Amino acid sequence: MPVVTFDYNDYINLLGYKISKEELIEKLPMIGADFDKAEGDELSIEFFPDRPDLASVEGIARATRAFFNFQTGLKKYKIEKSDITLNVEQTVKKVRPFVTTALVKNVTMADELIASLMDLQEKLHFGLGRNRKKVAIGVHDFNNVEPPFIYRAVDPDSVEFVPLAKVESMTLREILTKHEKGVDYAHILEGSDKYPLIVDSNNNVLSFPPIINGILTEVTPFTTNLFIDVTGMDQKAINYALNIIVTALAERGGQIFSTTVCDEGNQYISPDLTPTKRSLSIKYVNKILGTDMSGKEISMCLEKMGHNASEVENDELNVETPRWRTDILHDVDLVEDVSVGYGYDKFETDFPKSLTFGGIIPKQSLYDGLRDIMIGLGFNEVTTFTISNEEDEFGSMGLKVGDRVQIENPIGEEYSCLRVGLIPSLLKILSENRHHSLPQQIFEVGIVGDKNAKNQHKLGAAKIDAKANFTECKSLVEAVLRDVGLKFGIKNMIHPGFVKGRCASIISNSKEIGFFGELHPKTITGFELEHPIIAFEIQADSLFNQ
Repeated sequence: MPVVTFDYNDYINLLGYKISKEELIEKLPMIGADFDKAEGDELSIEFFPDRPDLASVEGIARATRAFFNFQTGLKKYKIEKSDITLNVEQTVKKVRPFVTTALVKNVTMADELIASLMDLQEKLHFGLGRNRKKVAIGVHDFNNVEPPFIYRAVDPDSVEFVPLAKVESMTLREILTKHEKGVDYAHILEGSDKYPLIVDSNNNVLSFPPIINGILTEVTPFTTNLFIDVTGMDQKAINYALNIIVTALAERGGQIFSTTVCDEGNQYISPDLTPTKRSLSIKYVNKILGTDMSGKEISMCLEKMGHNASEVENDELNVETPRWRTDILHDVDLVEDVSVGYGYDKFETDFPKSLTFGGIIPKQSLYDGLRDIMIGLGFNEVTTFTISNEEDEFGSMGLKVGDRVQIENPIGEEYSCLRVGLIPSLLKILSENRHHSLPQQIFEVGIVGDKNAKNQHKLGAAKIDAKANFTECKSLVEAVLRDVGLKFGIKNMIHPGFVKGRCASIISNSKEIGFFGELHPKTITGFELEHPIIAFEIQADSLFNQ
């Protein structure tokens, strides 16, 4: 979870009210935070990642003004109009299609603001931005460039400029191989024949998103006017990021100016801080929380969390939510804010009205029994991630990509789908332990996902040893199934991940319930291993149903 470190005196100046350090440490966790540490006037607070608006001292000051009842309700920021435009060319649509911008004037770049702004930018890049792939933020000295601005995609060798932290001019392609940031984030643009660029009316480069800004617009302690661009793959996400950045600067006294983005003949004004509106049932709130609050009491709780709320007919509240709150997706999210505003310490505790007695479900007894059998055979139990990727699950096992449950917004290429088997996970564990002596033999009773997104329990095992062979693997499988009391047969099986002629399927009641054998050298080297490996995988639920 993100940890925000700030100076207590800087926080008090932003808050505009007096609160002792001791009281702050005591009360702030009630808003959904944990104190990490306090060293003198330096405080470190850990917030849940669903609140990126609290990833800076400015955001914390705004939230606590309302929570501590200094200034309740929705904070409003004045936005002045400007004639600044950014034109989006169609060339960029296949690379990084979305962009939004803003101008913040009369900013005093004190040390506290510089440190806070840099930290906030990186936290947004990592969390909301999925390490810059989904959202990337550029902050520029506006006085060094001339609008209107253009967002386009260009040939990587056709443009060169001096990037931040360098003194020599580089092409975009050179930046990806020679600049530290280019090397770190080059994978985002992998496969693109053109790269995104933001330039001014004189073709001066402001930014090469999502990689690096140009030295021309470097922000210094003497900068007073900031131009901000946010590019990415999701329009909502870049709008949230821009709103969080500009309102943080406004908390420091900056004046927000709107800009116009012209895209395919359409124009929209950014930033847009118009609050979102939602109706909330009073009855629903009380049902979820087990309370009996009136509409007025619920409104007061919401106002402590930075919302505006007013009661209307039909037992409903009209709620206005600030545009920087990325976590309000459903009515239940507002109910959570009501509970925080009400105070978790005020909820009454009680003992259960009736006594019940728990017990182990039959399947769990089977799984525990399988664990005992494997431990008795000398195997060590491991627990691995249920989230995997197509390369490990299929490619490294010599299989074509088949049915699997894909993750819609994966945090990275390593975690793009649910695993379909246990053997790849076990091989990754062996790969991580190459430096240990042999033999190594591990097993897991774990969950895999089928094509219908339903959980299946499987027993998987793997052994790496110079003398490991098919005969030994067959003996292990027979020992497991004998102890389970299952009648079974085996049948020759061809699997590209196993040596031909040394792989067999397990048949019970005319159904295949598993397979075992000697892994193919290509599979072994694919997981960066060197010695012979035997492995088996059995559907544990099928054992239960026999």
